[in-house]
Amino acid sequence: MPMSSPNPDSQDQSLAFGLIVIGDELLKGARCDAHLAAFKRLIGERGHELAWYWLLPDDLEILIAHLRFSLARPEPVLACGGIGATPDDQTRAAAAAAAGVGLKRHPEAARLIEDRFGAAAYPSRILMADLPEGAELIPNPINQIPGFRLKHHWFFPGFPEMAWPMAEWVLDRNFEHCPQLREAAVLVRGVAESQLIPLMRQLSSRYPELKHFSLPHRGEDPHIRLGFRGRSGLESALADLKQALAAEDIDYEDALPERSGI
Repeated sequence: MPMSSPNPDSQDQSLAFGLIVIGDELLKGARCDAHLAAFKRLIGERGHELAWYWLLPDDLEILIAHLRFSLARPEPVLACGGIGATPDDQTRAAAAAAAGVGLKRHPEAARLIEDRFGAAAYPSRILMADLPEGAELIPNPINQIPGFRLKHHWFFPGFPEMAWPMAEWVLDRNFEHCPQLREAAVLVRGVAESQLIPLMRQLSSRYPELKHFSLPHRGEDPHIRLGFRGRSGLESALADLKQALAAEDIDYEDALPERSGI
């Protein structure tokens, strides 16, 4: 994938990313995953989207199967966890097996680990330099122990304080900035969602470049949040939505943005 400089005027280079978070401690509840929210923010701030998210165990067979699947797909993938030197860190070996290559000691990674730990790099810490053949290093500004890139996958440590700045470096170095995904919506009350389906189908066909959505809310203030997500053309689509609601004698009010929902 070619590297490119951020371009705030780019309209059609937005991408959908995959996110893989690896660690038994997350699945078993010893720790809570903070990566999903952080990576949604990092990706979204640059005008891209998160297409899917996997939370996987430190299990070699499971990791190989999932990485084979994701390596065969076109979207870029960011992965956190399991690249250390302890026996339960299976990500490096799984990535190599999934790509059909061997593990090979990366000389620059070995130098960085030796510089960091000296003689204490051996016999165990140096194993973090055993990377899939053809891997490229990702700099780690916290402790200089690198992550790695393999094809269109980027692998980071599981520690958020390391993974997140490393991910920012990857995103800014490899992907153009695009206009951020925005939302325009109204709140509709006193109407069954099924009554809105014909209107939604009509507007979805009229604005295929936008994502039309309907989000029912229950509780003390039951309502339906009805609108569009996209990068351009939202104003025209929202105006047509309001006109269509008025034609059906359906009351609505403008909705405030829900950025966390995008």
